Amino acid sequence: MPKVTEEYIEKKKQMIVDAAYKVCLRKPVEMVTMMDVIEETGLSQGGIYRFYKDLDEILGDMVTHMRMDYCIIDEVEEIMNNADGKTFAVVVHQFCDFLADVMTQHLMDIQKINFDLTVLAINEPERAEKIMGRIEGRGNFEYLATVALPKLAKSSAEKKFKPKGTPEEIFGFISSAYTGIEMNCILSACYGNGKMNSKADPKKLFNTFASTIIYLFGGEE
Repeated sequence: MPKVTEEYIEKKKQMIVDAAYKVCLRKPVEMVTMMDVIEETGLSQGGIYRFYKDLDEILGDMVTHMRMDYCIIDEVEEIMNNADGKTFAVVVHQFCDFLADVMTQHLMDIQKINFDLTVLAINEPERAEKIMGRIEGRGNFEYLATVALPKLAKSSAEKKFKPKGTPEEIFGFISSAYTGIEMNCILSACYGNGKMNSKADPKKLFNTFASTIIYLFGGEE
């Protein structure tokens, strides 16, 4: 019997993860079953269980790959590092314009799956914890909350602005507002405009978001 190489195993696992991703684009993540993934891969049940013991292991690796494909850290760092000579307001608008562009690009795929995972975490926290326990790397939201926002706060302090609250209060509000924009844009793009018939436009929402950040940190447009 030929020896199974590490490369062969990784290729098979990547194929399974890709199949799970395709299924998650069509269905809410919490409704996806192992049989859905098996059928998408074309493997037998025994074949897929050689590489993963259950669906949540597959989903954990899927999210790890999503983080690598949808990583905005380098681009945001570039915006922050090239802030010299620009006003605080200009930098914040550049930052938010970039977030809007990325969100628009991925509303129907990665953003949709991220939203579904949030719903899963609410309904099945223990399962979500198991999935997240396999994930490697730093997520975009974690980076924005722990690195990007503190950099904006530092810039505000250096310019001797008068913030409208403590850093913790401002960070909390900004994080909640970002999550709200994300949720409304995903719902609008993936599930229709709803009874209010209002389409969520990331560009417009993030423009208001930028103005809000500038105001909270004490800057001026």
